[in-house]
Amino acid sequence: MSIPGLEAWLASAQGRYVLDWETTRIDALVADIFGFNALQLGLPQLDFLNGNRIPLRQRAGESGAVDVLCEMTALPFSASSTDLVVLPHVLEFHHDPHQILREIERILIPEGHLIILGFNPISLWGLKNRLGKGDEFPWNGSYISPLRLKDWLKLLGFEVDRNYFGCFAPPFNQQKWLTHWHFMEAAGDRWWGLPGGVYLLHAIKRVPGMRLIAPKWKTAKVGSKALRPVAQKESNDG
Repeated sequence: MSIPGLEAWLASAQGRYVLDWETTRIDALVADIFGFNALQLGLPQLDFLNGNRIPLRQRAGESGAVDVLCEMTALPFSASSTDLVVLPHVLEFHHDPHQILREIERILIPEGHLIILGFNPISLWGLKNRLGKGDEFPWNGSYISPLRLKDWLKLLGFEVDRNYFGCFAPPFNQQKWLTHWHFMEAAGDRWWGLPGGVYLLHAIKRVPGMRLIAPKWKTAKVGSKALRPVAQKESNDG
């Protein structure tokens, strides 16, 4: 999946602004996720698994410098084989986002983790997407709202653990204006009418009827005679 304008945007002030927020959030989140297999789908130019300690970390996608070249709607991985999937800005730029999510649900283990990065349509960034939709990244996508995405995930058996919003400054092209409006980051969506331009959503695959079984430690009851002091036992015998 080749996205027009992606490379230029990644090197721009706007791209660096978004990626700085996203990598900071993801690094903190994946640091405490463990297992054996982790997978990043899309944006192979970036390593969103860098902060994770899972032994096998792979990047897969339809083009670029990936470890696994594949269709994201038909992932070549076994069912229930993956502990963590990171999905950075894929759903809003793919023709079949539902099938991608179905494939991710299939390959994730029970209690496996899914982290999604997306552009928020209910924001200043989303407004520019609707009014000035162009042919290049990131304005050529079909943005998906977090609420809509949560509904999709719920139907697939996921439980959303948490979500974050970031990049509250307007989508300026120049660094000086992004820096000038940086004060909006501190207040976040607590104070401003519109949420941030991008969001991070962390979901966990739940399996109905499954529960973790703790080991049942067998402890033998100790009789009262066994608790008598040795000295007392000897005096009685004498």
